[in-house]
Amino acid sequence: MEFKDYYKILGVDKSATQDDIKKAYRKLAMKYHPDRNQGNKKAEEMFKQITEANEVLSDSEKRKKYDMLGINWRQYQSRGQGFDDFSSHFRSRGGTGAQYNFSGDLGDIFGNVSGFSDFFESFFGRSGAASGGTRRQRNRKGQDFEATLYIPLIEAYNGTKKEILINNKKVRIKIDPGTKDGKRLRLKGLGNEGFNGGEKGDLYLTIKFEKDPYFEIDGKNLYYDLYIDLYTAVLGGGKEIIALGGKTINLTIPNGTESGKILRLKGLGFPTSEKSKTYGDLLVRIKVELPKNLSNKEKELFRKLASIRSETNF
Repeated sequence: MEFKDYYKILGVDKSATQDDIKKAYRKLAMKYHPDRNQGNKKAEEMFKQITEANEVLSDSEKRKKYDMLGINWRQYQSRGQGFDDFSSHFRSRGGTGAQYNFSGDLGDIFGNVSGFSDFFESFFGRSGAASGGTRRQRNRKGQDFEATLYIPLIEAYNGTKKEILINNKKVRIKIDPGTKDGKRLRLKGLGNEGFNGGEKGDLYLTIKFEKDPYFEIDGKNLYYDLYIDLYTAVLGGGKEIIALGGKTINLTIPNGTESGKILRLKGLGFPTSEKSKTYGDLLVRIKVELPKNLSNKEKELFRKLASIRSETNF
């Protein structure tokens, strides 16, 4: 019987972090998933192996006990002992300061789940058999998947329906008006296949907003940068902007408006909650643009203006 090296199966080192293991599993699971390799027995076997490896290594307690057992598995097998005898042997070797200290059934390590492979059935599983029989396998839900869906800000504002492709299956998703950035949707049954007839895992979809070219969202408020020329800033004037919801706003710019000034337009921001009839505010940030590539005549006029301004201050 061959020992199952779960680290090698996932292609990670023994020092791998939980995040490393998670990434490695996801990458391999997508590659060998049955839905993508229908009729491919080799891919099916690989999928079972990486699932089994992830089952152990993704759980800190299971991983710790697997590492302990892995060091001495050949000695355990050659003795023909039950695991209780095996663990007792190591507890007694070092007295109270022994390195190994585990008692109980191997079912405790693997959550009463056996039968993923011959390694489990023949090696781990027999410690729980009453008379050399095989332990009964339990149905288990498949692994959950996680993904991110990026949507434009306007679609989050108005609400929309998106159609995405998951394992060659079209899935329709409803985005409610006022959906917040970071909202997590659960799509039942779109994760990994279950084990021993267990139900499929789920897909958790996180909604993220794409960067908008005009608006910046801050909670329920929206920011909009309005660029005006120097003359409008000094003399005042009018500007037309279109709010996120499509409403046209005729904005009055007071004379003497400084760059950085914020004009607040109440009720023209983002919905305060999903399907809400109340909205935050639209905050218009004024950005004054200085004239460039001045002609000689324009420069002369600015010099005269500066001179007049200097005389007025006296």
